[in-house]
Amino acid sequence: MENQSLLVGPDEYGLLTDLYQLTMSACYVGEGLDQRWASFELFARRLPEGFGYLIAMGLAQAIEYLSQFGFSTAQIEQLQATGLFAQAPAAFWQTLADCRFEGSVWAVPEGMAVFANEPLLRVEAPLWQAQVVETYLLNTLNYQTLVATRAARLRDVAGPEAQLLEFGTRRAFSPQGSLWAARAALAGGLNATSNVLAALKLGRQPVGTMAHALVMAIGAVEGSEEEAFAAFHRYFPKAPLLIDTYDTVAAAKRLAQQGYSSSSLAGVRLDSGDLAELSKQVRSHLPDVPIFASGDLDEQTIVELKQQGACIDGYGLGTKLVTGEPVNGVYKLVEIDGIPVMKASSGKLTYPGRKQIFRKLAAGQLRDRLGLASESPRAEETPLLRPVMQRGQRLLSAESLERIAQRTAVAVAALPASLRDVQQPQKFAPALSDSLQQLTEATLRAQAAPADAQLAVIQAS
Repeated sequence: MENQSLLVGPDEYGLLTDLYQLTMSACYVGEGLDQRWASFELFARRLPEGFGYLIAMGLAQAIEYLSQFGFSTAQIEQLQATGLFAQAPAAFWQTLADCRFEGSVWAVPEGMAVFANEPLLRVEAPLWQAQVVETYLLNTLNYQTLVATRAARLRDVAGPEAQLLEFGTRRAFSPQGSLWAARAALAGGLNATSNVLAALKLGRQPVGTMAHALVMAIGAVEGSEEEAFAAFHRYFPKAPLLIDTYDTVAAAKRLAQQGYSSSSLAGVRLDSGDLAELSKQVRSHLPDVPIFASGDLDEQTIVELKQQGACIDGYGLGTKLVTGEPVNGVYKLVEIDGIPVMKASSGKLTYPGRKQIFRKLAAGQLRDRLGLASESPRAEETPLLRPVMQRGQRLLSAESLERIAQRTAVAVAALPASLRDVQQPQKFAPALSDSLQQLTEATLRAQAAPADAQLAVIQAS
């Protein structure tokens, strides 16, 4: 029977996956491979167009998901009723019934800058478990990393004093996505969100102004735009007024004539028109009242507004913050039973073995080395991937958004200006360690060679 609500609860996490994750898992059980220890890594092959870096985000929700992962009796019966698993081994159903995540997870802390081919996360678990969690992990890390990166770029170009507000709920890809977008935006450097549920869940105060509908409705019934402003201000004196429903400059002038100033008005918002020119004219009438701008703004728009001398103190960011070219993260098997594996197809080559990112920051220079997890850092290098779960148990307590946002700010500030450029950033790729390069070459040879050659690769790694 169809369920119209389509709301997802933690007790349904197991089924929130692609079908092929479950069919592959059934196959692994049938072939006796399901409990073989496997390692998968999640990374982006390339960055979205115009991005010089990514800000890792979504780990908190990934850990929460893994901690509650499982299948109920009712869910197993639903799967059986599809008829798709009629030939699956009987042991598959018991495997699902007994399931709890038993693996270990290594991850880059949320708020750290990463680049193409650098793992944000590595899952080490029984093969079927590491396989079936792929879909959810990609969903939360890809989306939150996109929003956090955009938020970090917006903060970088707007400057530390600007008020940046997340207004993207109505444009986010789903109600669930809107909550993740709000979280990622705050962790990426924005000040607040208009999403009431997200704000309250995150221990924040929701923010907002008004819509044109209120100005038109009250104005029509009570006689004027000024009556609408007065009514709203009477009940919400700390909320900015939206002044561009009709004539923006005339509205600002009338507010000034009525004696509004920063002591009595929290701000005014402009949502349309030539924002740079309008903001200057509004400032001439309301010299000390904060001016907010909104309306499909992005990093490039803010740069252009600042170049035009716009008098804007804060920005409402929505559509382009929570949508856009996705972070096309992938999740690939890199090792099974200690055997390094890799994908060698054209344009989609992956590197074998469990890996580590070794970062060195010195004299304004960033140097990343992608090596094997078994390697040791060199002088002044810091390993970025850290253990966050072991045998299904969380190792670290949840971090506050404030701490993640601070890490984001520090990470972005440490990047060279060429990578922070929001129009034509420099391309950056980590260097491969000698050991990883050698393992890659040996694995390529072994995958096209007899079993004895593959054994040599295992022993060498």
